[in-house]
Amino acid sequence: MVGVYAFGFALPMNSVSDLHHSINLIHAWKKNIILVCINAGISCAHIQLYGGRQMKSNVMIAMAILVFGNLFSALYDVSIKWLPEGSNAATFLFIRQLVSVLMLLPLWFYAQKPTTRHLKIHFFRSNTGALGAVCLIMGLMALPMATVSSLFFSAPLMIVLMGAVFLKEKVTLTQWLATILGFIGILILLRPSEINWFGIAVLLSAFTFALNQLALRKLPDTENPSVTLMLYNLLSIPLTLVMVLVQGLEGVSWELVGMAALSNSFLLAYHWACVLAYRKAEASKVAIAEYTGLLFCVLFGWLLFDEWLDGLSWVGAGFIVLPSLIIPWVSAKMVNFRPKKIIEPKAG
Repeated sequence: MVGVYAFGFALPMNSVSDLHHSINLIHAWKKNIILVCINAGISCAHIQLYGGRQMKSNVMIAMAILVFGNLFSALYDVSIKWLPEGSNAATFLFIRQLVSVLMLLPLWFYAQKPTTRHLKIHFFRSNTGALGAVCLIMGLMALPMATVSSLFFSAPLMIVLMGAVFLKEKVTLTQWLATILGFIGILILLRPSEINWFGIAVLLSAFTFALNQLALRKLPDTENPSVTLMLYNLLSIPLTLVMVLVQGLEGVSWELVGMAALSNSFLLAYHWACVLAYRKAEASKVAIAEYTGLLFCVLFGWLLFDEWLDGLSWVGAGFIVLPSLIIPWVSAKMVNFRPKKIIEPKAG
């Protein structure tokens, strides 16, 4: 008996009719295989398209959360400017951390006392965060609010750079361009007459802030934000106590405790937004939204401290904000209108 081997199956062929029957089977299998391939291709394309849309949606949501969080970050800066006279940065930070733990306890109990398996990451975040916090408080107590805010908003550039180096996150050309233009805008806004130790302290605070935001990417999405915030404040209390011993316990009053509770409410809201945002999307894709906090600082400086930007400062603000709004939109339009390559069938 002669046979035909096609598509991994042996087809019997005892006669001419069997030959025609086998050929028809082969054609039928070809059609089915082509249909399966087409359907699989459509399914893969659908999955890829859906995944792309979902990714873009996550980035947009994360950026919106960061913008909302930066509103509270600016309010925190305002509260520091209102600290009672005679207070020092270490004393205020120590009281603020204690108040933070007390404020977070109900949320932690409400979440059924969640725990973590990433204590080392939380220990690193809490202590670097405490070091950066005391530097920022000293800067806000000694320098104008606009100067401190401008220096601190070098952090998004640091986030992009360290995200690319340490987390191996992919940074596109448009993200590099938007970040660099934003940093140029900060330099235009800053125009410091001189860089003093308080300015360097604010830059150190920005660096620790960038480290903290990147460290959030190492925590799983399933971890409850209440335990993240609780450990961020709780684990840093020993370090803040050492700072108090070095700088001295000064200016303790109920007014200071009340201001600590108020500023802490703003800060906790900001940290909660950061936890949600930086877990939802890559740090380099959403860090540009941190620049909006500078606009909130300008607004509150005008409303509360009678500060306003001159013409050159508005140019700097434009460099900060407009790239984050225009460049991604132009990039998306260029991708949509890019001419597709057409493959023409060969003649003959």
